[in-house]
Amino acid sequence: MPHPLDRPIWSALTTRQAHLAVGDGRALRFDADFALFAAAADAGPEATAAMSALIPEEGVVGLVEAGAVALPPGARVVTEAACVQMTLTSLTPARGPEPDWIDLGEPDAPEMLALATLTEPGPFFAKTHQLGAFVGVRIGGRLAAMAGERMKPDGFTEVSGVCAHPDFRGRGLAAALMRIVTERILARGETPFLHAYAHKPQALALHQGVGFTVRSPVTFTVLSRRDDDERTYGHG
Repeated sequence: MPHPLDRPIWSALTTRQAHLAVGDGRALRFDADFALFAAAADAGPEATAAMSALIPEEGVVGLVEAGAVALPPGARVVTEAACVQMTLTSLTPARGPEPDWIDLGEPDAPEMLALATLTEPGPFFAKTHQLGAFVGVRIGGRLAAMAGERMKPDGFTEVSGVCAHPDFRGRGLAAALMRIVTERILARGETPFLHAYAHKPQALALHQGVGFTVRSPVTFTVLSRRDDDERTYGHG
């Protein structure tokens, strides 16, 4: 039987996050206000045609797959990036005192979107913060750092949105918040996992410092219908 993390998007949209799915049994995507991620049931012609129908005329979908992606008819690759999927092996001890953190919610949503837009920890949209619990640190009234949850296949929760404002980097805030999110996932009896670009050693070192190890290489592919879509989309 395939592992739930072999195809995390499909696993999430057919289990715990099925209520956010758009599509049918052949192909699914997250509601566009939450995420750009999509997945086909398989590589057959019916599934790839259904995937094509999920790509908006003026937008994109993102695929996270371990193997080759069957290009849907009428679609073009906007970006393709080598990434790694990491799972928690053993949570490492914190190196310093825990920061004065808070739970983030709807009143914080505009600042969360602004921070993610500035720092590009991964695709972040108007309702991404509703995919799971987020925590943050405020300094001088400003949102200095945050971390939260995204995809949720059965038995697993993805750590995502980990970022710190450039004015407050170097204080260990991102790692501390990532650790808090990871501890909460573990407390629910779930396994934390995440995705990261393979070519960003600093991010990989951050994740490894918390206790994550590489499970599998994956490819993050962004698809569009347009030939002139040159936007960039972060992953983690």
